[in-house]
Amino acid sequence: MRRLTPDSIHPPFARYAHGVEIPHGNRLVFCSGQLGISKDGMIPEGVEAQARLCFEAIAAILAEAEMNLGDIVRINAFVTGAEYLAGYMKVRDEFIGNPPPASTLMIVQGFARPQFKVEIEAVAARAP
Repeated sequence: MRRLTPDSIHPPFARYAHGVEIPHGNRLVFCSGQLGISKDGMIPEGVEAQARLCFEAIAAILAEAEMNLGDIVRINAFVTGAEYLAGYMKVRDEFIGNPPPASTLMIVQGFARPQFKVEIEAVAARAP
């Protein structure tokens, strides 16, 4: 994969690439948005704990496809308030290595249940 961060535009605000080029023939996996809920249905209170569960779920999905978090080329993340941005980014940086993927982070009004503070979806690519 080739990360695209042209010198002609403003650099990224955090650890992400403006774009990622995926060579022809790579396998792709699209992960649905994952919420911070454990297998037994527990929803932790804090955004960091919820974000960890999201990334652990994404890792499990990728493992089913014989991929890992290092294969992520794009992340879309959603938090329910500006106060959760730093906690989400801290956890994201724990799970996502270098080079970083393309990424979007948005503040949204809410999710299906009011206990959720973060949702994360991902796209991964790997050569066959």
